[in-house]
Amino acid sequence: MSSNNSGQGGQTQGLNRGLKSRHVTMISLGGTIGTGLFLASGGAIHQAGPGGALLAYSLIGIMVFFLMTSLGEMAAFMPVSGSFSTYASKFVDPALGFALGWNYWYNWAITIAAEIAAVSLIMRFWFPDTSSLIWTAGFLVIIFTLNVLSIKSFGESEYWFALIKVVTIVVFIIVSFLMVFGLMGGQDPVGFKNFFIEDGPFHGGFFAMFGIFLAAGFSFQGTELLGITAGETDDPAKNIPKAVRQVFWRILLFYILAILAIGLLIPFTDARLASSDITVSPFTLVFENAGIAFAASVMNAIILTAILSSGNSGLYASSRMLWELAKDGKAPKMFTKLNKRGIPMAALVATCLVACVSFIASFFGDGVVYIWLLNASGMCGFVAWLGIAVSHYRFRKAYIVQGRDLKELPYKAKWFPFGPIFAFVLCAIVVVGQNYTAFTGDHIDWYGMLVSYIGLPIFLVIWFGYKIVHKTKIVKLEDCDFDSHR
Repeated sequence: MSSNNSGQGGQTQGLNRGLKSRHVTMISLGGTIGTGLFLASGGAIHQAGPGGALLAYSLIGIMVFFLMTSLGEMAAFMPVSGSFSTYASKFVDPALGFALGWNYWYNWAITIAAEIAAVSLIMRFWFPDTSSLIWTAGFLVIIFTLNVLSIKSFGESEYWFALIKVVTIVVFIIVSFLMVFGLMGGQDPVGFKNFFIEDGPFHGGFFAMFGIFLAAGFSFQGTELLGITAGETDDPAKNIPKAVRQVFWRILLFYILAILAIGLLIPFTDARLASSDITVSPFTLVFENAGIAFAASVMNAIILTAILSSGNSGLYASSRMLWELAKDGKAPKMFTKLNKRGIPMAALVATCLVACVSFIASFFGDGVVYIWLLNASGMCGFVAWLGIAVSHYRFRKAYIVQGRDLKELPYKAKWFPFGPIFAFVLCAIVVVGQNYTAFTGDHIDWYGMLVSYIGLPIFLVIWFGYKIVHKTKIVKLEDCDFDSHR
């Protein structure tokens, strides 16, 4: 069905509402659980100790919780695929919405290119002599096909991709704690002895933990996909709040329990934790110690699934954002075109082409252009989070100023205004502290600073460039538009 029914039930401007509650929950879970947990968690424990890693991930988790509730309140009330780009345009400034939308589209287009490169590395584990072009082309064909068939095929594929990761983590946590108590692996109970060796559990002091705090932020990126799916979710007023409640606790539980398990079973002094090699992933090491055969191959296959999932959801999110930008007159009109299944084909093809060109750039000039493209996207996810916090703060203020009843909101974020303010401050610290070491040495590392922060000036140029050209102003609270796009 493809009508223009507005509101909480039917369609929105031709997009099909084919995503069920289970799809939305798993898409948001799948966007967050990936190499950040399977690979980077080991390095985090090695750098800051098990206690430092736990504390850093917990703090970022709390920040993400507040961002999720903020996004959930807006998305349940106004379910649009433009999500925080649309909300920023309506409740803050059209120029900010423009910049956030293009920032997010670019972020995922470049991320898809990075995933393409990662697939060829993963496949080399099994097929070292095969051309990487075969695997990269295959990867692109798979994610393009899953996105082009229908919104339901995308939802189902993401559901099963995410389920594989969830099952892996649950099995890992169960196996780990059986080993901790000496019930598996043929060893004596490990207990907490690895937690307190040397200067554990907080190794390296405050700055080591602060470094992990920044890295943890990258691991949690993808939760905001929930806002993008709102435009194609069946009964968003009911399903978005349900997903918000489920996703946060599952993510936090998975991350915290997995990091706790790794910290208990593997001494943080073990140099293998710092490796990015899949054969010594902390998950692989634990499974091997438990006596599970082919642990490296199994984890390699699961990480391949995680990369496919990330690329799949990235193509979905970026194409929907580009479509919404075009619909609002902030991107070329050609990107508004939908096929008969409600898929924005032009936006999908354009995003794939940008990802391909970016990937091809990695082969020329020692990949310098590609590295800079990646660096420019590094800050994009955090900028989107800052946009969510500001938009929600203004959304709620405007809602009250216009005399609307809070009881009419399908989902109300708790802890307002503390939630969005806390999330904004913590996220700003992460953004500003990206490469604090560039300023703490004997001299300022200008190149390191440029590499880390290049995304910020690009975002500001886009924001203020649009603002100057179109002479936009900050929207007054009493003029905020709550009725269109619903």
